[in-house]
Amino acid sequence: MRNEAQIGAVLSEGRDATIATVMADGGPHATTVSYASEGPKLYFGCSSGSLKAANLARDDRVAVTVTLPYRDWAEIRGLSARGRARRLTSEEDIGRVGLLFMGKFSEVAQYITSGDAELALFEVTFDAVGLLDYRQGFGHVEHLDA
Repeated sequence: MRNEAQIGAVLSEGRDATIATVMADGGPHATTVSYASEGPKLYFGCSSGSLKAANLARDDRVAVTVTLPYRDWAEIRGLSARGRARRLTSEEDIGRVGLLFMGKFSEVAQYITSGDAELALFEVTFDAVGLLDYRQGFGHVEHLDA
């Protein structure tokens, strides 16, 4: 699918994302995370006791932004998306995603261990994505259904 390939291409080039979750009072909470990806799916980890993990346990909705490295505004590329985050619990999923992280960030090996209760791994599936590509003009966004 063309949309999945476009989303996956941006995700594979990026390293960090801003993840916004919904706090108990309805307000937004945004943090930067390093992530791994597989096609159009984004994976991130955080402490199981973090505000981010608590927010997602209550409400799985997220907003995500990824900006690829650029030298000037005419090169800005990235994505802005909304979706849902699911905590990974199966050993198979945790192991597979751990390998994705180690392939992208060798230093993460010290944090990724199967069954580690301190680390919560999440899979983000997008509902809608805006692909930013200023090479096609200032502010150019292509809106896609994921």
